Amino acid sequence: MIVIKTIKELQEFLETSSRNIGLVPTMGALHDGHVSLIKKCVSENEVSIVSIFVNPAQFLPEEDFDKYPKKEEADIKICEMLGVSVVFMPNKNEMYFENEPLIKAPEHLSTILEGKTRPGHFDGVLRVLNKFFNLIKPKNAYFGKKDTQQLIIVQNMVKTFFMDINIIPCDIIRANDGLALSSRNTYLNDDELCMALKLSRSLVKATNLIQQGELNSQNIKTQMLQILEPLKVDYVAITDKNLAEVQKIELGNTIILVAVYIGQTRLIDNIWL
Repeated sequence: MIVIKTIKELQEFLETSSRNIGLVPTMGALHDGHVSLIKKCVSENEVSIVSIFVNPAQFLPEEDFDKYPKKEEADIKICEMLGVSVVFMPNKNEMYFENEPLIKAPEHLSTILEGKTRPGHFDGVLRVLNKFFNLIKPKNAYFGKKDTQQLIIVQNMVKTFFMDINIIPCDIIRANDGLALSSRNTYLNDDELCMALKLSRSLVKATNLIQQGELNSQNIKTQMLQILEPLKVDYVAITDKNLAEVQKIELGNTIILVAVYIGQTRLIDNIWL
């Protein structure tokens, strides 16, 4: 495995590699959710690249960019143990220019849910991914379903820009207690970790209601909100797979999404039905 920190080094490596490339874009602080993506990437591609870049373009001014967890040595060791070919760790001066054309996520997908709370966030996500995709030209790129809205917006970019990349959605990885793994979980103390379990419990409640025949979205939301008390809820949404809100559950075409604040930490979770 090699660690590359500059565009020039990356380009030199890619010039010598005509094999199929898989990419796992990350912001580091790797956990078992990332590990599952990386394992899939390594197993399905001749060359596997993991990017580690805390992307300033996707953070709002008041968000946690400066304190976002950074564990470079541990991340490199994890990638090495998993058989990754290349870890790409650029800095922002490598990735961004003062005057560059910008990319904008479509409003109907990017101004709802996460985008309502974090305006411009998905523009920043697409900005950096567009660069990674153009630089690396992967055959396959791996994204977790935990960031469902991001996944759908990235799929839209790849489709509408005619990019020759397969976007591979990967299931959420959870701790034994049901908590969806997230780098931001490290911000939580023990009491807050217990409170965070309300997210997955609300989704389990929704699933049980649906299995019992309840298909009315509002009724399901009401019971989910009861479980989420007393947390500060950003949203509970029940949508189709294009993120349009639905009044009635349609199995095979429904996503239930939730976002809450636990102290100063914002967590998301979802389930695809």
